[in-house]
Amino acid sequence: MSFDNLGLNERLLEGVRAMGYTEPTPIQQRAIPAALEGRDVIGCAQTGTGKTAAFVLPALQRIGRGGGIRALVVTPTRELALQIHEVAREVSRHTGHSVASVYGGVGYEPQRKALRKGVDLLVATPGRLLDLVGTKDADLRHVEVLVLDEADRMLDMGFWPQVRKIVGHLPERRQNLLFSATMDASVLHVIGAALTDPVRVDVAPPATPVEAIAQSVYPVNALQKTDLLVHLMEQRDLQRTLVFMRTKHRAERVAKALERNRIRCAVIHGNRTQSQRQHALDGFKSGKYRVLVATDIVARGIDVDDISHVVNYDVPNNAEDYVHRIGRTARAGASGSAITFMDAEEIEGLRDIENLIGSVIPCEDLEGFHYSERVVPNPEREAKRAARPVFSSGVQRRARSRRIGPRR
Repeated sequence: MSFDNLGLNERLLEGVRAMGYTEPTPIQQRAIPAALEGRDVIGCAQTGTGKTAAFVLPALQRIGRGGGIRALVVTPTRELALQIHEVAREVSRHTGHSVASVYGGVGYEPQRKALRKGVDLLVATPGRLLDLVGTKDADLRHVEVLVLDEADRMLDMGFWPQVRKIVGHLPERRQNLLFSATMDASVLHVIGAALTDPVRVDVAPPATPVEAIAQSVYPVNALQKTDLLVHLMEQRDLQRTLVFMRTKHRAERVAKALERNRIRCAVIHGNRTQSQRQHALDGFKSGKYRVLVATDIVARGIDVDDISHVVNYDVPNNAEDYVHRIGRTARAGASGSAITFMDAEEIEGLRDIENLIGSVIPCEDLEGFHYSERVVPNPEREAKRAARPVFSSGVQRRARSRRIGPRR
């Protein structure tokens, strides 16, 4: 199938060709025709499968030009907003639509000026959009198409009350396009009332992260994680490595430790300004920085090719975040590795991950690194059951059911 068969008009097809798209992805094949018919669509597909074009292309075809904001895309992070804006802007060069994005972390005035000039398609993060609605700089009374991107992530991040407020400013008669990497009952419960006879489109990726990525767990004392990361980077000479942290404060601390060891790195989290985030991302893409240290809040906004390794410095609180984290590597058919540091306090988190993916992640040791006392899962465990033997200086002994090792 080609894009010519999806019902897109010639101007949009010109935009598609100019961007180098040749064949539509499965999510585009199934979602675009339904959206062009005016149907509400629930689209579920993993990151990197072409979801952005699946809603940007039909939205631009269905709206006119001028007269205020006609299509609104709400997404949880600045990075995602910028990526969507870029796709919409490239296509709109051929359609004549005006496109803008509004998000936090930067000044209001440039965004106000863009809105005053007139915007046909607006990409926004929830908080900044509500601020601009409150100051009457953004008028949502004429929106014809609403897109909620990464809906599950917005729910996880606590944005849903803001999303409800945004929906309250929209016309009742509109088209709704809901896209996400995961779509569980909790998401459908909170958004279901806003949808009218939706078309459900579920597309599995050609290879899930579990199948495409070499995964391993490095059991380690909590106080040794930074030393282990430095040793790992030096021993294996890792390049283009993405390190995920649980908090922004830990991200800053670990980034400074890497720099002290002459490992060029950048850090990106919710407290960084947009210019700082972009500088970090650009430097990581160009190879200026070997390591990008990041928190989960920006995990889905990091779209960088050729990431060879993902290191989970902290086991994520949510098992599904593990899948999203490691999905940053092994993209477009490339190989990739995911390494998870696990301390004594995180074994339950590992159990949740293994139950989610339905398999046991093998444990490994880094040669030449001297480990302090730590918890190591039983190598004979099953995905639904985990034992807790302890290794201390290479000597194994059976642990009781209580946690063993230092607490943070």
